[in-house]
Amino acid sequence: MKQILVASDFSTNASHALRYALSLAVRLNMEVAVVHAIHPTEGINNSTYNAIFIEDYYARKRAALQEWTDQVVQENKYNGLKVRTVVEVGYLRNVVTKYVEYTDVSFLVMGITGATGIKGIVGSNASMAVTKLRIPTLIVPPESNLSATPVITLATDYKTTKLSVRDVKALNRILKLSDPRKLEILHISEKELDDKLVRNGEKKMRQLLPNVEINFNYVDEDDTRPSHAIVDFVENNQTDILCLVKRNHNMIYRLFASSTVNEVLNRSVKAILVLHE
Repeated sequence: MKQILVASDFSTNASHALRYALSLAVRLNMEVAVVHAIHPTEGINNSTYNAIFIEDYYARKRAALQEWTDQVVQENKYNGLKVRTVVEVGYLRNVVTKYVEYTDVSFLVMGITGATGIKGIVGSNASMAVTKLRIPTLIVPPESNLSATPVITLATDYKTTKLSVRDVKALNRILKLSDPRKLEILHISEKELDDKLVRNGEKKMRQLLPNVEINFNYVDEDDTRPSHAIVDFVENNQTDILCLVKRNHNMIYRLFASSTVNEVLNRSVKAILVLHE
């Protein structure tokens, strides 16, 4: 069975991310795995270091993660869901990469502290996941809940936004949350809209998502500021899950890193799904 992987550092925000992942797993009939990475030097004291001591430290970490996970699961009444815990020594990036290599993981879910949006994850483990890991990553702001019928919006500029096979599968899976499956596509252009590009872009999206009802929306240079138009769209259509494609700081990523857009993400968007080309 496909898994949702949740990165935990035992924080309140990690608890929020796990709750979101549990509700997602129930809706999509998936399993959940909670992973914690022990820093290579964590628990080592040069004056007391020995194999027995360090193994005991790792055992206590494994027990702590299991207890923490069980508490969140029980508090939210997800006892019937299959949830496993994984503790490995290493940097989070390496631990997640190794786990994903041998396990059928559809999403990595991570919580964030403070402000939401792209700026809210800079300098955090979530930032590392977005920039270094090539796995669909759900960034979940504090107190975020999974809506009964979430509005899902994919931001694209057609020209530089490309979806990998893994990301198309992830997008199709997340779209199962809405019935019928429906996607809002927000095309953003810094130049005047190119009719041929638009036609080809719409055709390609329909081919990639053949059984999805797609609404195409457009923002171009005629708008006073593209970021303001984005804010208006996200607020007006009450987007719950905003999907972005990470590609070398392409225009979509840059626009959504603006302070104006982050302000609205703080207020309305409940999760950000970062895809990779």
